[in-house]
Amino acid sequence: MSKNVAESTFREITLENGFFVLKFQNNSDKTELYKRDIDNSYIQLHYCVKGNCKFHFNNNNYTFNVLDKHSIFLYNPQQKLPINLEILPKTSLVSVLISIEKFHSFFSKEAGYIPFLSDDNKNKKYYDNTQINNNVLLVLQQIFAAKNHSSMRDLYIKGKTYELLSLHFDSGKNTDDEYCPFLVDDREVLKIRKAKDIIISRMSEPPSLQELSNEVGLNLKKLKEGFKQIYGDTVYSFLFDYKMEHARKLLESNQYNVNEVGLQVGYSTSSHFIAAFKKKFGTTPKQYVMNLNQLN
Repeated sequence: MSKNVAESTFREITLENGFFVLKFQNNSDKTELYKRDIDNSYIQLHYCVKGNCKFHFNNNNYTFNVLDKHSIFLYNPQQKLPINLEILPKTSLVSVLISIEKFHSFFSKEAGYIPFLSDDNKNKKYYDNTQINNNVLLVLQQIFAAKNHSSMRDLYIKGKTYELLSLHFDSGKNTDDEYCPFLVDDREVLKIRKAKDIIISRMSEPPSLQELSNEVGLNLKKLKEGFKQIYGDTVYSFLFDYKMEHARKLLESNQYNVNEVGLQVGYSTSSHFIAAFKKKFGTTPKQYVMNLNQLN
């Protein structure tokens, strides 16, 4: 199904039974509206490649903004989440709608084994809002670039959508465990996000895992498993990467020397900070700044 309205385009591609891709491009100066009924057996993934869009839920009593280069993941087996969408001007959006059975046939070792549909988990909802990483963004741009009238277009988009899903749910680590994003409920998600905020705010002197577990009110095992599931890494690996990125930005500002930056991100000696920075970026902080200045 496709529709063209002036400078706006909408296209729906059926990949398989229970598996759809929607492409929206609003190149006009007006906001476009889109509504669609979706039953509660479907997962929704919405990727705002460019611009801004707004999802309205619960008879417009709740609005969720999806910003430029961000995505939302929605699933609620307890109620329908019909699409009621405002696509703002100059916005490009890709939506993937996939039934829960189809989803688990991709991500479970056995298609019939769906862990979160057990008695303990079957009624739990899941949602997430994340920034689109560069690998996912590239695939989304390739989906948009597919020629509209090519006989191989739908097959190409199907392959790219499989790639999109694999990248979206890839933790970046080799694991023998089945990956399923429904291992934590929404209350646990909030606690894990609080844990992330705590370690970032105290990056120079972070709490121990047990202290962090006690502070957010989540047992240690759930904290570690849930954190890795949501953020794709262990708590301290995530913190290390964050500290190094923060240190890099401080160095780029040219307002602090190497010792000062190291202290701000929690290294009491400059040698430890230099070793950590080199491990992350393959160069020392001093050399990084020198190379940066040569480019400017």
